[in-house]
Amino acid sequence: MIEQEPQHGAPDLGPVDDWILRKALQRGWRDFRRAPGFALVFAGFYILGGWIMVWITWITGQSYWLVFAAIGFPLIAPFAAVGFYDVSRRLEEGRPLDWMKIFSVIGRQSKRQLPSISAVIIVIFLFWFFLAHMIFALFLGLSTMTNVSSSFEVYTTSNGLMMLGFGTAVGAGFASLLYMITVLSLPMLLDREVDFVTAMITSFQYVLTYPLWMFGWAAFIAVATFISMIPGFLGLFIALPVLGHATWHLYDMLAYGTNKGEIPAPVSAE
Repeated sequence: MIEQEPQHGAPDLGPVDDWILRKALQRGWRDFRRAPGFALVFAGFYILGGWIMVWITWITGQSYWLVFAAIGFPLIAPFAAVGFYDVSRRLEEGRPLDWMKIFSVIGRQSKRQLPSISAVIIVIFLFWFFLAHMIFALFLGLSTMTNVSSSFEVYTTSNGLMMLGFGTAVGAGFASLLYMITVLSLPMLLDREVDFVTAMITSFQYVLTYPLWMFGWAAFIAVATFISMIPGFLGLFIALPVLGHATWHLYDMLAYGTNKGEIPAPVSAE
């Protein structure tokens, strides 16, 4: 099948409900089962990163390098997501799962809009780091602590509890903002010729239009990701691919209708 030229501009997205979310998850699981090799490769980057972070923490006892890790992960996350999206798109269109072509699609995104949206994500992360340090200083700056990571008793004080509560609320706000601007913009940038600002605004406005279902989807992603990290990050080998494929299908159904991709044509083996 010949690859078609992408359409221009943001699509008109249809309404979302629980049926569409369940269908997206079912199709994400289907794609994971049909192309597990790609799942192992793309998810492996995150799992390897998690293992490295744990190892450095164990060896050095220091956590300052987490700033660099937090910068690096948002930088590569959109490109890894594109891998899952392109696999799902090829399965849906009946095109072969060619490793070189899929990686070339990821490479081409570096010359399009993904680096810009990655930069936005990094700026938001850095601003959150700045606020987190400021919140800590405001509430616990005068507290006597042997070590930030070991003096747990200070967090049970009144100031410590207020810091945790306020910091969690602010962090949830930043996480919500990141989710709102990326949940639909990332697959949209792969699918269509659209600038990253328009894609982010479209995604943000859609979440505002359907907050119940879209934030419910966000909560499901957060819980699934957290649970999958407990057994040494190994659960991410399943959670990340399934959620990545499901995100593509969610966007695809909202943009082109729920019947698209219902009966995928057979494709050649990996």
